[in-house]
Amino acid sequence: MFFRDFITLASSSFLTYRMRSFLTGLGIAIGIAAVILLTSIGEGLHQFVLNEFSQFGTNIVSIQPGKTQTQGGNIGVLGSVRQLSLADAESLRHLPYVENVNPSVMGNAELRANGKTRRTTVFGEGRDFASAFTMKVQSGSFWTDEDNEQARAFVVLGSKVQQELFAGENPLGSYLRVGGQRYRVVGVMEPKGQVLGLDLDDSVFIPAARAMELLNRPGLIEVQVSYRANADVNEVIRLISERLKERHGREDFTIISQEQALEVLGSVLDVITFAVGALGGISLLVGAVGILTIMTMAVTERTAEIGLLRALGAREQQVLLLFLGEAIMLSALGGVLGLAIGIGIAQGLHALFPAMPVHTPWFFAVLAECSAVLIGLIAGVMPALRAARMDPVEALRSE
Repeated sequence: MFFRDFITLASSSFLTYRMRSFLTGLGIAIGIAAVILLTSIGEGLHQFVLNEFSQFGTNIVSIQPGKTQTQGGNIGVLGSVRQLSLADAESLRHLPYVENVNPSVMGNAELRANGKTRRTTVFGEGRDFASAFTMKVQSGSFWTDEDNEQARAFVVLGSKVQQELFAGENPLGSYLRVGGQRYRVVGVMEPKGQVLGLDLDDSVFIPAARAMELLNRPGLIEVQVSYRANADVNEVIRLISERLKERHGREDFTIISQEQALEVLGSVLDVITFAVGALGGISLLVGAVGILTIMTMAVTERTAEIGLLRALGAREQQVLLLFLGEAIMLSALGGVLGLAIGIGIAQGLHALFPAMPVHTPWFFAVLAECSAVLIGLIAGVMPALRAARMDPVEALRSE
């Protein structure tokens, strides 16, 4: 049998019964569209979250007070967690590979300036904050004081705070009260927007030492260390761990690298994306049932045609391939239609709601189309075997 004749015979059934074939293919199309739509939203969320985390750089190590791993035994007084101090942060500045060290605390306080009052987030940071996190100052600059108890009362404003409290004015050199204490404005940050739900524009930045006093914190929430891009992160972690153990006498802190956090987060989001796609793939079973139904009907309706083919010398294998090819073509065309529908809906949602992160992963698109073809192949096996095993004489007698 020539390939051209194979295509003509395989497509004859669903070209004859166009509406029935369209509805059957639509079952596959809806399943593929569901897979593409759900995975597009899942992958968009995946990229959005990773971009939010990585926009500050990946060569960052965070040190937090307390050990996340639990050990057995009652160690009494030694079980208390020693807070991270400004001196601990300062001791890390001279380690090999270290570029910036930023002690950090965070809280909430009331701001007052020009007769206006608002409550906002207060970040207590070190002088290396902007450098460590690639944050840009729109006007003015960060303070250059050492992070000690004598840190001066300087404040850098987020862009939204600047607009609310100093609309139309240059705030540099002005004074405002943060939690009742008087601070001098030395800079305004560039607009940054929200990062994982936290609006950095609606916040102010003051020296960490001042923030600890203002917020009544006994120690730092976290210390961030940025290291050279060509350095081995494991070596950097080892050096930091040794230095802090020298100061604390034991390992009562947790070190997390941005690189490791992104890897774990990426693997979790990959699983979520795959799970969402698998849920959408359940609807492909409906399409499989439709193909099985229409192919069974096609075998019954074309019994005489099968008998004629066998009488003209067609082998069982050729009849089997003919009906399998018909099932595969039907499911493949349904899959292409589903891809178009799924991608169209995903892009339409993104156009209507620009804030919704949508990204169509071509890997899942190809996988969905291959799944459609595989479903067509599996669903068409039983009808095709039935057609191939027909007795030619009995099949011709049905005419």
